[in-house]
Parts: sequence; structure tokens; C-alpha cells
Amino acid sequence: MGAEVCRAVTADPVLDLVAAVDPYCPGRDSIPGGVPIAPTADALAEAGAEVAVDFTELAAARDNLSWCAGHGVHAVVGTTGFTEGDLSELARLFPAGGGVGCFIAPNFAIGAVLMMRFAEMAAPWFESAEVIELHHDGKIDSPSGTAVLTAQRMAAASGEWGADPTRTETVAGARGGLGPAGIRIHSVRLRGLVAHQEVLLGTDGQSLTIRHDSYDRSSFMPGVLLAVKAVGDLPGVTVGLDRLLGL
Repeated sequence: MGAEVCRAVTADPVLDLVAAVDPYCPGRDSIPGGVPIAPTADALAEAGAEVAVDFTELAAARDNLSWCAGHGVHAVVGTTGFTEGDLSELARLFPAGGGVGCFIAPNFAIGAVLMMRFAEMAAPWFESAEVIELHHDGKIDSPSGTAVLTAQRMAAASGEWGADPTRTETVAGARGGLGPAGIRIHSVRLRGLVAHQEVLLGTDGQSLTIRHDSYDRSSFMPGVLLAVKAVGDLPGVTVGLDRLLGL
């Protein structure tokens, strides 16, 4: 994802790529623009970066965002797995009355954001729902942030959900994880996939399937660039790309 972000920023006419950070391969030229890859975030300060984009893993993101807050660098974050405690800490690091913004999105694909909105709109008209998220075999957390947020938004949109009829699980966990309002969430990790999700809703005599597929990491870049350009006007912590799409 880092290389894809670098390519997208370099290709954008109003943005400049000034630094790239990866402690595992410092010194190597990044793919676009010949910007050398630095081992630490200090390179961002040295280059005068205004916005940092973080697609790492949870432990690294916590440290990176603390650094950004301390150095007055806006942050756009695609890392997932943040707990409520993490979000509370980020709200402390990036106060709403301050001048630094932290923008977090479980999914930067605009189609995925629309999928969540459509599922939220449909929820009051159905009594049962399940979420199936499918990702590449390198994703280490489950369920995905998109799946969790989808279930949360559906649960908030409707308080009437049928009870799960399951009484026996021959294989433990076969019914997936129990999400908000009893909405089951299933995670698939499979080589060859990128990021995919289905929302299944059912009521008497009919069902509705809402699905989004990201076949390539380039699908996330329009949303990332949108957030990079907007985060400077959003002090504090903002969660969800829908905030920028008027949804």
C-alpha cells in the first residue's frame, strides 16, 4: 500500500511526495519520484511534510500517530484494528480545538463506503442480516474494520432483528463472530484476494445482497487523496470517508 500511495501522490497535480518511511528497507529509492526511503519518521519533519499517510499495523500506527501529533503533522490513516481506547487516546493527542487533524478510514474505496451506506439504508426493512468479509492472506486482523463498522451502522439503523435459530455448532465458530445487535460477521482469508465484502439481508420471501469488490489497491487511492487534501481543515479525529462524501 505504501508504494501505491507514493505513486498516487506523485501523479496528483497538487500534491508533492517529499518523504517515504519504511524501517525494513531504508535507503532504497521508492518507486515514484526517486524519493529515498527513510528508516524513521524524523524524515517527515526534515522534509517539511504537512500530511503523513499511515498504512502499517496497529502497534506501529499508535507510535506513528503519537509522533505526528507531537510534530504538528496531519495524519491520514488506513491501518485498522483501533480499539475504543485507542480512539480515546487519539482524541487526546489530536484535540478538536487544536490545529492538527487525524483522519481514519476503515476503507478508502468509495464503493465500499457506498456499500455501508446502502446496508444502513436497507437495515430497517429486513429482520436478519449477516456480513461476510474476504481479504488477502496477509491481513492479520479479523474481522475487518469495514465489516465491524457496517454492522454497527446497520444495528444503529434498526432495533428489530430476529433471533439466531442456531442451537448446535458441530464446528465451533461456524456461525461466525457475534457483532452488534447479533449480526453475524464472517472473515475469509484467501490468497489471491484483495478486499471484498458481502452484506446479506433477509425477510419473508426475499433477500438482498450488497457486495463490493476491490480487485486492486489502486481502488483505495481516490479516497486516500481526498482525505489528504481535506485533513488540514479537519482538526481533531475524524472517522470514516463518508464524512467527505456527504453521506
